Amino acid sequence: MSKTPLQELSDQGQSVWIDYLSRDLCESGKLEALIRDDAVVGVTSNPTIFQKAMAAGDAYDEQMRDVLEREQDPKEVFLQLAISDVRRACDILRPVWDEADPDGGRDGWVSIEVDPNLSADADATLAEAVRLNQAVDRPNAFVKIPATEPGLKAIEDSIARGMPINVTLIFSLERHRAVAEAYLRGLERLIDDGGDPSGVASVASFFVSRVDTEVDKRLDEIGGHDELKGKIAVANAKLAYATYKEVFQGERWERLQAKGATPQRCLWASTSTKNPEYRDVLYVEELIGPNTVNTMPEETIEAFQDHGEVRGDTLEEGVDEARALLEKLEEAGISYDDVTDTLEREGVDKFADSFKELLEGVGKKRDALVTA
Repeated sequence: MSKTPLQELSDQGQSVWIDYLSRDLCESGKLEALIRDDAVVGVTSNPTIFQKAMAAGDAYDEQMRDVLEREQDPKEVFLQLAISDVRRACDILRPVWDEADPDGGRDGWVSIEVDPNLSADADATLAEAVRLNQAVDRPNAFVKIPATEPGLKAIEDSIARGMPINVTLIFSLERHRAVAEAYLRGLERLIDDGGDPSGVASVASFFVSRVDTEVDKRLDEIGGHDELKGKIAVANAKLAYATYKEVFQGERWERLQAKGATPQRCLWASTSTKNPEYRDVLYVEELIGPNTVNTMPEETIEAFQDHGEVRGDTLEEGVDEARALLEKLEEAGISYDDVTDTLEREGVDKFADSFKELLEGVGKKRDALVTA
């Protein structure tokens, strides 16, 4: 029996995760089907995803009525609903997590994100991460922390406490390297305090398609340089993978690895294609490589199963050309640093807006259920 494209992708050492979580996904058998048929081995979520899930239908009404008997604050109501979904997904994926690789690396993770409004406050982010980690109470649960400047301290402190962390909203190569360093420092502190790093893991969620969207917009504004359109996001990710390979080798890493630590894998996020002129599986086909994750929306999973092509470790192709593309971008008058700074700021704002909208929706549903 021939393998599906996603199974071929898995054979290349890349893990496929789905980028949304809902009650229906867990209760309908759909998540089990994705694991069985589409090689899906993980789940990520964010405030935008939960906002859409909770706004649709009445799947959460029964539990919300129960929660409302003891809690009225919309954020606390939301967290109880979301934590139930995350626990259920963790339990479904637990057999995947239990099948650790010989080097200790695992899949089977499910992510829940800290309140994005805390992204400028390292101590508050850490406190929220600890609270979510304890509330979910599953070994295969990631807490997502945005890779803002204050977030770096919270990431290191969380790892030092032995918590698995999904670092999200990474756009720049400089910030990605800083995230990897925070992970290493956290592991070193954990080991120095007598902790066991073998149960700790982390992924660095490097956002892809939004880079092309922002760069293409700026190229349109100045005119010309069409050869750079649709190219910078893949180039950026390939260079991030080169950073990963550089950081997780050598004496420092070997000391940590000997104690049971596993590398912080690159996770390619935002991999649906926003520009209809580009191939709809562009950000999957061009970013294939071992020890990486691609978290995809359902439509990208379906598209790749239908017509995706696996032609080997494409992350290793054209790395020098990728560096040259970023240089050409600067020569064209577009600041790489300004692009990535803008995307980080807008990313945090977008998640914060979604969180606000989510809590407003929970509040309205709370009021409706109370008066029903």
